[in-house]
Amino acid sequence: MSVESDTAGAHAAAAPPAPAAAAPAANPALMGLICFLPSGITLGLWFVGYLDTTALPGGMIPIVTFSAGLFLLLSAMVALRVGDSVTAAIFGVFSAFWTSFGVLLMALNNGWIIDAGTGQALSTEQIGSIQSTYLLSFTLVFVLLTLATLRLPLMFTIGFVLVDITFVLAYIGVTAGNAGLFPIAGITTFAFCVVFAYILFDAFGQTLGGRAMSMGGPLVKS
Repeated sequence: MSVESDTAGAHAAAAPPAPAAAAPAANPALMGLICFLPSGITLGLWFVGYLDTTALPGGMIPIVTFSAGLFLLLSAMVALRVGDSVTAAIFGVFSAFWTSFGVLLMALNNGWIIDAGTGQALSTEQIGSIQSTYLLSFTLVFVLLTLATLRLPLMFTIGFVLVDITFVLAYIGVTAGNAGLFPIAGITTFAFCVVFAYILFDAFGQTLGGRAMSMGGPLVKS
């Protein structure tokens, strides 16, 4: 065997192994969206009267607090870990809503909040004031979120606009005492659940090697 062939063989033997393929980056949208949907559907069923919260006042607490509130928080943390601040902010604000909504339901249903002046249980008007303040605060924040994310694909904007409409209807329904608006809010709730389910299918499909689904162009492109 020649010296050249011996040298070539030695170099081949000493060559470093090929680097292992990098693991795919985590996509927090998968867990966030699929855990969001049960609570969104439950909220819609409540609005249309399927869930009787008069007879079952605590019926929504477990699903809104844990299915959405907790797991959206975990999704936001994963998004932060992979450097996706926008997704973290979106999941974070929805987690804040669902978690605080669950706590508010528990507080009102169990009489944890009382009239500080009289020490008695809250009146219907006082409960309505708390609910309207809560809804107005999140309505303004969700409108802000919609405007701040107009550079996202159109499907996201449609979903956020439907969320905005739902909160506006719920706010007016509470403040004006117009119960007829709640079934309409239920319809818009189901509508944004359908939009987010579409986005979820796209996320699953791309993660599993499929082609991207059409999301529409963003309203703001520059």
